[in-house]
Amino acid sequence: MNAKEVLQRIGDLGAILVVRADSEEDALAGVRAVVEGGIRAIEVTFTVPGAPSVIHAIHREMGDSVLLGAGTVMHQEDAEDAVDAGATFLVAPNTDERVIGAAKRFGVPILPGAFTPSEVVRAWDLGADAVKIFPASLGGAAYIKALRAPLPHIPMVPTGGVDEKTVGDFVKAGAYAVGAGGSLFDTKKIKEKKFKEMTETAARFVAALKAAREE
Repeated sequence: MNAKEVLQRIGDLGAILVVRADSEEDALAGVRAVVEGGIRAIEVTFTVPGAPSVIHAIHREMGDSVLLGAGTVMHQEDAEDAVDAGATFLVAPNTDERVIGAAKRFGVPILPGAFTPSEVVRAWDLGADAVKIFPASLGGAAYIKALRAPLPHIPMVPTGGVDEKTVGDFVKAGAYAVGAGGSLFDTKKIKEKKFKEMTETAARFVAALKAAREE
């Protein structure tokens, strides 16, 4: 898929799993559990030890059954390593024109992070394919709705504070998609091997997202 098709796929799926873990083994185990619950877009952050190796392992195991990307991409070198490992989109908590430029060279969509209207517009003007609104927990769905009013042309992906109880509100506020980390990727449950609970949480999250989109 080209960058436009990947971005469209993110919008179609509606949710990106944000993976943060202490080890490659924990990352893979958690991803398996959440994917079983219906999440199909995965963002492996560069806070995970050996992130490119994790991306490569997921790509090898799951192939095209998931849309695989990299997160916390804050350096050009990270962008290159992520794409080489199999990432098809890049996400960052901040806006860095060098990282955006790297994504353009590699032909993958980039979702830089921003929060204020000025930051969102700057990210878009620098070439963002969509803008990650982070941390979305600060303003909630009402803030996304307020941002969307003057900036309806900018696809927004709120991340932080999105769970099965709030995802519907973010969807109704006009989110292009959402990013969900700790609410789905529970590192404590991974340590305790409560994978069934993670799968069930993911399934409820997906059901809530779908219901909100159908309203």
